[in-house]
Parts: sequence; C-alpha cells; structure tokens
Amino acid sequence: MTLTRFITAIAALLAFSTPAVADTWIDNVDGISIGRDGTVDRFVGMVIDEDGRITELLDFGDRPTRDIDYRVDGEGRVMVPGFIDGHAHLMGLGLGTLVLDLSETQSLDEALGRIAAYATAYPDRPWILGRGWNQERWGLGRFPTAAELDAVVSDRPVWLERVDGHAHWGNSLAMASANVTRSTRDPEGGRIERLANGEPSGVFIDAATAMITAQVPPPLPEDRDLALYNAQNLLLSHGITAMADMGTTIEDWMTIRRAGDAGWLQLRVMAYADSVDSMLLIGGPRPTDWLYEDRLRLNGVKLYLDGALGSRGALLLDDYADDHGNRGLPLLNGTQLRNLMSRAALDNFQVAVHAIGDAANQEALYAIEELARDYPGDRRWRIEHAQIVDPADLPRFGQHGIIASMQPVHQTSDMFMAEARLGEARLGGAYAWRSVLEAGGTLAFGTDAPVEPVNPLAGLAVAISRSNADGEPFGGWRPQETITREQALAAYTANAAYAGFADGRFGTLVPGERADFVLLSGDPLLGSPQEIRDIRVLETWIAGRRVYDAELTQPVIEGPSR
Repeated sequence: MTLTRFITAIAALLAFSTPAVADTWIDNVDGISIGRDGTVDRFVGMVIDEDGRITELLDFGDRPTRDIDYRVDGEGRVMVPGFIDGHAHLMGLGLGTLVLDLSETQSLDEALGRIAAYATAYPDRPWILGRGWNQERWGLGRFPTAAELDAVVSDRPVWLERVDGHAHWGNSLAMASANVTRSTRDPEGGRIERLANGEPSGVFIDAATAMITAQVPPPLPEDRDLALYNAQNLLLSHGITAMADMGTTIEDWMTIRRAGDAGWLQLRVMAYADSVDSMLLIGGPRPTDWLYEDRLRLNGVKLYLDGALGSRGALLLDDYADDHGNRGLPLLNGTQLRNLMSRAALDNFQVAVHAIGDAANQEALYAIEELARDYPGDRRWRIEHAQIVDPADLPRFGQHGIIASMQPVHQTSDMFMAEARLGEARLGGAYAWRSVLEAGGTLAFGTDAPVEPVNPLAGLAVAISRSNADGEPFGGWRPQETITREQALAAYTANAAYAGFADGRFGTLVPGERADFVLLSGDPLLGSPQEIRDIRVLETWIAGRRVYDAELTQPVIEGPSR
C-alpha cells in the first residue's frame, strides 16, 4: 500500500466509522454504470452525500458542483455497481460455516475421511452435521449409504446435506432417531432411497428429509448471529452488496432484524419467505417497508414446485434418460401452486417459483399466464433456476413481465450430468440465457450460495463462454446461449435489483441511488473469461462507506457481541 493510499484509507475509515455527515468525492476511478438493457456509461468520479446517495457522476475534467469535505483517490481502479446475488440462501451460507464442509471432496473415500476426522475433533457434539456432498462429483454412479457412514461414525447420528439442498445422507443412528424403518412410507413430495432388499439406504430426497431434520437440535440464537456475520463478511469480500434471500424463515428474519437493530447489518437483503404462513406472519397484510436504510425488505414468498436434477427430483415431461420410470418429484400439484400464488398476489406479495425441470417450468409458466389475468399490474413474477425448459415454452418468458432468476455456474457444474439425465435431444432449452432475452424476458443472475461458491465474477465468465474454469468444453457447452459481457453484468446488478423491486434504490450507480459499488483489479467488460475469473475484489462500499478492504486482515464491520 502506498503512503498516499494508506493516509487516504485511514482518513476514510475514520470518517465512515460513524454515520456519514459530509459529502465525499471518490475521484480517479474507471467507473462503469450499467442500465437494465446493458447500456454502459463510463465516468471518472462520484459525489456521495451525507445519506450515502450518489449526487453526481463526473467525467474527465469535471469537478463537483458543491463543496466537498472528503476526497478519496480511487487510484485509477475499476468501479462497478455492487454485485447483487439474485438468488442465494443467506443463513444456509452462514450456518454452513459452522458445520463440516464436504463441497470440495473429490471421492467418497475423501469425504468419509473428513467425516471421521471431524467427529474425532468434536467428540462432544451430539450430532455430526455437514453439507456439500455430491455423488456426481465423486464419480460414484450411485448415492452413498448409511452403512458407509456407520463405518466411520457409529456413536452418534450423522446428517449431511447434499450440495443442492434437496437430499440428505444419514447414518443408521440418524434414521433411528426418527424411527425410519423398512416399513416407513415415502411422504408426499419426497422419496426414501432404498437398497435392493427394501431397507432405507440412508439418502432422503426433498420432503423425506424433514423426518430426520426435525430431530436435529436447532441452532442457538447466538449461533445464528455468528452465522449471519460470517455470511455477510463472505458476501462482502466477493463484492456482493445485496442479495435475494430465497426461503427466509421466521428465525432467519429475526436474526437479520437483530443485526439491523444492533447496527452491524450492512448487506441489503430482499427476503422471500419459506412459506405463505411465514410470509403472512412477517409481512401481515402486505410486503414490509424497506428497513434499516434500504437494507431489508420482505418482498414475497418462494414456492417449491420440484426438486433438483442431481438428486433426480426435478420434474420432467418424460422419464429420466438414466432412470426409466422416474419423472421427478412434484412438491406441489397445479391446484396447490395456483392457490398459494393467488394468496400471495392477493396482498401484493411477489411470487418466486422454484422450477428446474421442463415439466415444472411449464407448470409455472402456465400458472403465471392464468393468474396474470386476475392480478394485473407490475407483479414481476419470478421463476427460480429455470434450468431445463421445453423450447416451445421459452417464448412465454417474454410475457407478463416474468423474471428468469438463473445461476450461470449451475450450467458448468451440471452440464455433463444434464446430458446423462436427459439425453442430447432434450437439451434445447437448457440454461437458455440468450433465448430468454430474445423472447423478451428479464435475466437476474445469482450464485445459489451455498449450492455454488460465492463468486459472481466466475458467473460472469461462464455467462459469456459457457465453459468452466478449465476452459471445458472448448468453444462452450451449447455456445449459442452465451450472452454479452454487458448483458451478464446487468443481470448481476441492475436487473437483479429490478427483480427484487429495488430499482431506483440501488443497482445502477446513477444520481439518487445508494452508493453501493466495488473496486476491482480489472475490467469485467474487457477481459477474456479467464481474465475475468482472475479479477480480484479490492474494496466493497455500501451507502458510501467502505465495508470490505482486501488489504486489511480484520473485517471492517464489527459483528455481534458474544
């Protein structure tokens, strides 16, 4: 760090350690403001008022039109709007930092070794909890079993969430805690995987997971506070200044409120309740007001229509190519879906429908088409994931203001599995970003963290290349669905804000909006896919205050008192 920058940084940190009471000029930046249509406006300076709002963008040679109290030298670094994660799980991400992480394991043996070591390291924990396993990544060709877990941990229950959150893997003691036996029937919307002799194998899909999850001791309030703090720091370190929290529980909402009341909530959270009941309990007769200076709002509800592709729970129009007779798990039928959507829309709550398979997306699109007649106006109906769509249904994304809330890295994580699950002939509408835009739909991008890593720059690289970090496949997977750099950046900023009814508040770096921005080591609109992946987040600012600095060893934001 240069002496000039050190002095500037210290002055800025002192100035922003309390609520801003002065105008600030961020000078000498390579600034990028981007509109919803991908239109780019470049600038070299920004003026921020005492409320953390942008008052001016300055071109080369311009000076502020008002007296300035503080000037910060941007040292020519690239400034972009703060990234907005259009679909993630805030508390899932945070709680995942407090349990065993299996997301990087490359084989079943490696996972079992980590589980055994974790159990040894924490002998007093009554349950061994973890997440992130993926039998596809392991090349296992099947689900793991309880017997394999029993071989490494037999003295207490083990309960491990699959990477997609739609399946769990438990040992025999975990199943015994819920009295799960051979005679236990599959619940509606769920499946108990079974061995050849009919005994439960140890893997539970979708609604079936609730049987054992209900037996797990819940996190304490202080655990939740720490989890939120960890999640916030992780998101800020990747330049994410706002997110759509998909599946907010009452406990999640109250945890976020505690952070807001205590003054350490910096992240902007657009919340979608985990059920209509939670939605009504939190919001009452309508979506909540924006709280904590545009840092928290309950927008609506998330509804699950099907499961995930990796656990063969995604709802398909035809059988899975690698599992004949199986078309996935409907978590709601058409009538249930419409009733829940109608109840939310009745009081102007926004509806976000989880749909991954082509049958689920078709059902969601048809339901929106029907309900749009009864509930006109600016509804911004959302379909979360929209991974596999029948090509005949793609034009429907251009109708009724539908938001396609998608996660680019899912494409590179799932592409070879998708080929196995569906076969080449049924991939015409798979991860079809360009087709959605050409149909007139709106793309809002996210990471689905903790399902995928918190890294929007990796998502930008995938969106323009359809290739993974190793450059595979050469030329991209179904490259006709790539989009431009500008379209991808808009999907992670302006359009993700629009998708959460936050447009005009943050997301585009224009006068009147909150000064939420990121300083980067490179320009994401000029780099190759690999160069974009290599870009580092140097600083993250929210409402004109620095909340993350890569050169500091300690987080800028103080957390909950312990």
